[in-house]
Amino acid sequence: MVSEEAGRGTRTARAELALKSLTVDLDPRERLRRVLELTLVFAGASVAAVYTPGDAGDVLCLVESAGVPRTLYGLRDGYPVAAHSPAVDAHRTGRPVWLGPDELAGCAESRRMPAGAVHLAALPVRAGAAAGDGGCLLVVTERPDGFDDSVRDCLALLADAVAWPAPPAAGDPGELSAGAFSLAMDSGRVEVGDELLELFALDRADFDGKVETLLGLTVPEDLPSLMSVVEADHMSIGDRELEFRVLQPAGPPRWLRLRGRLVTAGEGRAAQLVGTVGDASTLRSGVTDVARVQRLAAALATAGTVRDVSRAVVTALREPLRADRIALAELDNERLVVTVLDPPEPEAWPELWRLEWRSEWPESPVRSMPTLAAALREGRAAIWPAGTELEPALDGVGPGGLAVLPLPAGGRMAGICLIGWDSPHEFGTDERALLTAAAGLAGQALTRAHAFDAEHELVGMLQRSLLPRRLPKLPGGVAEARYLPTTEGLEVGGDWYDVIPLPDNHVGLVIGDVQGHNAGAATLMGQMRTAVRAYAVEGHPPDVVVSHANRLLVDMETDLFATCCYVEVDMEEGTAWYVRAGHLPPVVRHPDGTTEVTESDVGPPLGVMPRADYPMSLLRLQPGTLIALTTDGLVESAQIDVEDGLDALAAGLAAADPAHLGLVADALLAGANRNDDVALLLLRYDGMERRPLRESWTVWRVPEAVRHARRFTRRTLRTWGVAGEPGVQENMDTVLLVVSELVTNALVHTDGQVRLDLTLFNGRLRVAVADNSPRTPIRPTNLGWEATGGRGMLLVEAMSAAWGTVPVSGGKQVWSELALEP
Repeated sequence: MVSEEAGRGTRTARAELALKSLTVDLDPRERLRRVLELTLVFAGASVAAVYTPGDAGDVLCLVESAGVPRTLYGLRDGYPVAAHSPAVDAHRTGRPVWLGPDELAGCAESRRMPAGAVHLAALPVRAGAAAGDGGCLLVVTERPDGFDDSVRDCLALLADAVAWPAPPAAGDPGELSAGAFSLAMDSGRVEVGDELLELFALDRADFDGKVETLLGLTVPEDLPSLMSVVEADHMSIGDRELEFRVLQPAGPPRWLRLRGRLVTAGEGRAAQLVGTVGDASTLRSGVTDVARVQRLAAALATAGTVRDVSRAVVTALREPLRADRIALAELDNERLVVTVLDPPEPEAWPELWRLEWRSEWPESPVRSMPTLAAALREGRAAIWPAGTELEPALDGVGPGGLAVLPLPAGGRMAGICLIGWDSPHEFGTDERALLTAAAGLAGQALTRAHAFDAEHELVGMLQRSLLPRRLPKLPGGVAEARYLPTTEGLEVGGDWYDVIPLPDNHVGLVIGDVQGHNAGAATLMGQMRTAVRAYAVEGHPPDVVVSHANRLLVDMETDLFATCCYVEVDMEEGTAWYVRAGHLPPVVRHPDGTTEVTESDVGPPLGVMPRADYPMSLLRLQPGTLIALTTDGLVESAQIDVEDGLDALAAGLAAADPAHLGLVADALLAGANRNDDVALLLLRYDGMERRPLRESWTVWRVPEAVRHARRFTRRTLRTWGVAGEPGVQENMDTVLLVVSELVTNALVHTDGQVRLDLTLFNGRLRVAVADNSPRTPIRPTNLGWEATGGRGMLLVEAMSAAWGTVPVSGGKQVWSELALEP
C-alpha cells in the first residue's frame, strides 16, 4: 500500500513540476496546448481535448486538442448539453467519468471508436478565462491498464490547470490587418480592414459598422450559408471556411472566401467571430461547381483516415447542396459499415435507424435494400425525387429527395453515400455532374484511407511491441526512458531505445533512429534493436557491436538507413565507452551541476557503407553523473538548429534535480517538437557501494586439470576470507563438485582454451567456465543405470541456486550460482 501511494504521488509531483515550467507570459492558447501535451505524457494518452460551453450554453464546443487526430477516436466538434455523453455528464455533474472498454461498449460513443482496449476519461474543468462557465477535459488512451489511480490523480491536477483562451479584445480598425474582421456576436458590430472594404466596393466613410450592411451586398442565394457562419447559434467553436458571392457596381458578382473562428466569450465580453476575407475569384472558373470539386479533391488529398475522408465529403457537399443529412458507408463484403452520419444525433434519422443504431447500416446486408443494391451493381448515381416510395431502411432519409451515390474505386465499389433533403428538392444538370464527380473522388480516397488505417494499426502494434515495456534494475544506477510519437502522418516511426544488462555489472545503453515514419521504419527499428542487443550480449565491445549492426543493415538491402549511439557503462569502475553512428552525442551532467555536450569522432549512419570505422570514445563517471541520449526530434526542428537544441537540452539538465529522474525526463519533453518522433534515455550513475570479488584461471589440458581447478577454487575462497567461516565449510564440497563437473564438461566436449571465472557478491558465488564451442550443454532427460556418463549437468542443476549458458565471442560460458551463506 505504501509503494502504491508513493507511485501515485510521484506521478502527480512530476506533473506539478512540469506545470511550473510553463511560463506565465505564454499566449493563452499556447499554454493550453502545452497543458494538453503534458496530459499526453503523464496519462500515456493518445488524444486529449478541451470543450467549453458555447455562447448559448446548449453545446459543449471544442476549444483545443492535442495528440493523434481526434477523428480516429470519433471525438466530435461539439456535444449538445441536452444529450447524453461522457463529456456532458462530467460537465453537468462536476464529477469525473471513467469508461473502460466494457462501459464504452454500451455507450453511443463506441460506434465512433476503433476496436480494442480503448479507455475514455471525462473530467470537469473549472479554471480558465471563462471561469464559472465550466467545461470538460476528454482524454483517450489505449494503455492496457487504462487510467489507474496514479493517472487519475494526475489528470485531476491537469484538469485544474486547464485554461482556455479568451477572445481577442476589440481594437481600433487600424489594428486589424487589411483583410481581417472582428464581429461581436451579441451586437452585430463588425470591425474590418481596408482591403475587406475594397472587396465589398465600400468606402470607410460610407460603412456604418453593421454586419447587416455587408450581408446586404451578398448574392441572395449565398445568404443562408453565410448566415450559418455569422450567427452564433449555427456555429460551434472552431475554424470555418466558406465561399460566397458579393454584388459589384458593374460586372458579374465577385467570389470571396471567408475564413473565421468563433472563440469563447471572455469575462465581460461577448463571443466574437474573427477571421479574414479574401478574393477567391482567381480559383473559380465560369462553372461554380468546378471549384467545389477542386476543393473536395484538395481536401481528400490530405485526408489520411476513413473518417477524415467522410468528413471531407460532408463538408464539400452538404452545405453547397443545402442537404439535410448525409451518410457514408464502406462496403465490406456484402455489408455496409457506416463511417459517418451528419448530423450525428440519432433524432435526425428515421425511426428504424434509431431502433437499430449501430456501426452497421440498419438491415445491413445489401441484398435487403434493392435501391442500394441496384446502384452498387450499376455503378451509377440514382436520384429519387420527393414522394418516391422506398424500402423501410431508406424511408425517411430523404422525404424531399434522395441521392444515392455509389463510390467507385479501382473497378469495384468502395462504398455508398446517401444525401437526403426534407423539403422537395430539384436536381439540376450541374448538380448531377457535381454528385458524379464527387462520388468518384470519394471512392478513390476511401480506398487509400482504408489502406492507411490498416497500416496505421499495424505500425501502432509494431511500435508497442518492439519498444521495451519496462527497463531493468541496474547495479549502481537508475535508468529512465520516454518515447513520444509524432502527431503527423502515421504518428509512429523508427526511434528506439534499449537498456541491456551485461555480465560483470556492465550496462549497454542504446538509442537510435531509423529513417522514415511508416511500417517499414517500425519493422526495421525492431530488427536493429534485436541485432544490437544480440551483439552486445555476445560480449563484443561497442565498436564491434555497431560494426556488426552496420554490416547486417547493409546486407538487408533496404533503402532505409539508421543512426545509433551505443554506450557501454562499467558500473563498478565508473567508465563508459561509447560509439556514434551518425547520431547525436551524449549530453552529460556532472555531479556539480555543470553540463557537457560530449565531443567525439563519429562514424557514418548504419546501412550506408559496407565497411566503416566506428571509433570509441571514453567517459569517466563520478557518482551522481547523468547521461542523456536522445533523438533529433527533441533538439531539432524547422525553427531550431541541432546545436542550439543540444545546448537547450544541456541547460535543461543543468537546472534539473537528478535525484528524481522521472521528473527530469518529463521536464525535458514538456516543450518537445511533435512533428517528429522523440526518444529520450537517461542514466544516473550512482556507483556501487560494494564491488564483487573476481578471480580467473586458465585451465590447462593436462590429466590433473580438474584437480588444479579445485585447488584454485579452494585457495581463492580462502584468500577472500570465506572458506573458514562458520556455515560455509559444509557448502565447500558442493562448490568443488560444481567446479569439477563444469570444467570436466568443457575439457571433454570442446577444444581450445578453457577459462574458469569465480565471482563473489553478497554471499553468492558465481562459477563460470568459458570455452570455444558454441554448443549448449545438453541435459539428458532419461539415464539408465548402465550409463557411464551424462549425469554432470543434472548434478549442476540440482546443486545450483541458478544456472545457465550465454554466448561469448564465438564460444559460450556455462555458469552456476551458489549461496555460500548458511
